[in-house]
Amino acid sequence: MADSDIEVVIVGAGAAGIAAARRLKEAGIGCLLIEARARLGGRALTTNDPFGMPIDLGCGWLHSADRNPWTGIAEAQGRTIDRTPPPWMRATTPTGAPSPQQTSFQKAILKFRARVAAFSEEDPDRAAASLLAPRGRWNDLLNAVSTYYSGAELDRISLRDLVRYEDTGVNWRVVEGYGTAIAAHGAGLPARLGCVVEAIDHGGRRLELQTSEGTIRADRAIITVPSDLIAREAIRFSPGLPDKAEAASGLPLGLADKLFLSLADGEEFEADSRLWGSMDRMDTATYHIRPFGRPQIESYFGGCLAAELEKGGEAAFFDHASSELAGAFGRKFAARIKPIGMHAWKTDPYARGSYSYALPGKADCRAVLAASVDDRLFFAGEACSRNDYSTAHGAYLTGVEAAKRIIACRRSRS
Repeated sequence: MADSDIEVVIVGAGAAGIAAARRLKEAGIGCLLIEARARLGGRALTTNDPFGMPIDLGCGWLHSADRNPWTGIAEAQGRTIDRTPPPWMRATTPTGAPSPQQTSFQKAILKFRARVAAFSEEDPDRAAASLLAPRGRWNDLLNAVSTYYSGAELDRISLRDLVRYEDTGVNWRVVEGYGTAIAAHGAGLPARLGCVVEAIDHGGRRLELQTSEGTIRADRAIITVPSDLIAREAIRFSPGLPDKAEAASGLPLGLADKLFLSLADGEEFEADSRLWGSMDRMDTATYHIRPFGRPQIESYFGGCLAAELEKGGEAAFFDHASSELAGAFGRKFAARIKPIGMHAWKTDPYARGSYSYALPGKADCRAVLAASVDDRLFFAGEACSRNDYSTAHGAYLTGVEAAKRIIACRRSRS
């Protein structure tokens, strides 16, 4: 590979990279997406189950869907938007009837969220776990819930970062798959797949990117790889960028894995219902039963539990799910479920996790990571978003912003 006439190279073809490339192409600026994987989409991944039904192994919910740009993009593609309220908005018993335990937990989580909302930017940052009630009855389950939306337990989460997250509370799904819509948005963009960027020299007149397929030269680059890869210096910068590595280290990737199960004779369950594996432990999964009314169970595992289970592969996840579901529905229930799909995001070499969270005291690292270098190196991705981190729309918005900065620089030079 000896590309020398590229104006902008975009490293990573996930939501941020695709958004940036699309915006640059619309502005008439030559660009090239470089992606280590053999596919577009990054941490958005839709596959099909054995019956041909799409399942999202990466991001699956259009969070803040009423202002999420992917909603309009998916609709423009002819996708179907399912506006059914998410399962976490309803009771979690098999029958859907409230129980005294659920009522008690609901009160606890509302009180915890109220304490989070009362945190002021003027207060010193600290771990979100500091807001748990001392020896609280529901502290373990509150920690489990944190692993589903942050990918980590509350003792690792910056309270300031948690407060900054903005959510409209509207959550929809793409029936054909969120990952399908994101990858399709990249169709027709110039891209090199299966090409790993190993080093970027930004000390000369032009950038030189050393890749697994040779050297690529460009005027500018947008880096959209996950924060963990920047922290690990998986891409070597010359001159070095220690401030970027340090900032990325403050924004580690949390872990949220999903195991999809087929469900035989599941008509007894209401569509889009949900069940806790246990309400008394931190190391528990939550189960979305019959998503879209399909004969499936979407199982969520987060934080330390997911990391430990990844060591044993899919079989370990299935054993854990079988045990919890049998405990809820009886020993014979295990014969009604089979694993049909999952992706281990922590052991994925091009992800190393699911989405970023800020360590206590590190919320401002997002701005440091997002800052450009000499108007030649630009950074984007969900970890660069102050208010929409951990989401595909946060990634999208930072990708568009990076592209706009390049367009502005180009106009200024002209």
